[in-house]
Amino acid sequence: MTAPEAGSLDAELVAFVQGGVGIVVASRDDRLLASIARGVGCRVEADARRVTVFVVRSENAALLADIRRHRVIAVVFSAPASHRTVQLKGFDAREREVGPDDAPQLAAYTRAFDEVLTGIGFGHGYAGALIAHPPGDLVGVGFTVSEGYLQTPGPRAGERLDGR
Repeated sequence: MTAPEAGSLDAELVAFVQGGVGIVVASRDDRLLASIARGVGCRVEADARRVTVFVVRSENAALLADIRRHRVIAVVFSAPASHRTVQLKGFDAREREVGPDDAPQLAAYTRAFDEVLTGIGFGHGYAGALIAHPPGDLVGVGFTVSEGYLQTPGPRAGERLDGR
């Protein structure tokens, strides 16, 4: 799993962040206090450098305001069964509308997340309930990956993905 100097993600990491992982999206305000949201899906663009995470607009006004003001973002992707965790950061984050071409990826994420959570003992459908949102209430936040870190608890936590 690597993020080379240009910030592109390898195929394994793309599959991981778009799979059945928990997603936490964060930014910061003027006082450097964090604003945090649960992500409800992720899409990596074909160049493997641009990532879009999806959040519920009506529940995350502070996060979206901080992103508009500062354009910084940190996103944590964590596998519920193994606690494998990766953090990606960007400094050019911008909101974008969710389009019809995002629907297949969002549906695939919900299915994968449900499968993972069912596999560790949660009821079928729990993931869908956890990330449920009113129709039309999602917004994408796209960014170019500038940094990536291993965050799995253990001796390698905090290690850069690019090996620097």
